[in-house]
Amino acid sequence: MKRLLVVDDALFMRRLIGGVAAEAGWEVVGEAGDGVEGVALYDQLRPDLVTMDLVMPNMGGIEALQKIRELDPSARVVVITAVDQKQSLMDSIRHGAVDFIVKPFDRDRVISLLNKLAASPS
Repeated sequence: MKRLLVVDDALFMRRLIGGVAAEAGWEVVGEAGDGVEGVALYDQLRPDLVTMDLVMPNMGGIEALQKIRELDPSARVVVITAVDQKQSLMDSIRHGAVDFIVKPFDRDRVISLLNKLAASPS
């Protein structure tokens, strides 16, 4: 079973993403409420995938993405962003995000993306 770390400052979003991931056959191995916690959990858990919100307290998603990729250049991170964050989205792709999900998101799109990533080599 593929392992997922969910990083989002909103508990509701963490649970929503976790539920969709479970539907797609993923195990949520950790949840973080900000980028600092997300980087620490990534280092500890080394999941197959991270979903990363961009706007969070303490450390935002782009900085956390950079730090995770410094720890593990092969880390796979999917950025979760609101529609009005196009520049941040482009920055995250430039820093190594493998894909993105736009909030509010479509469950089927997320399940399809998770299935695609589960089938591709890490």
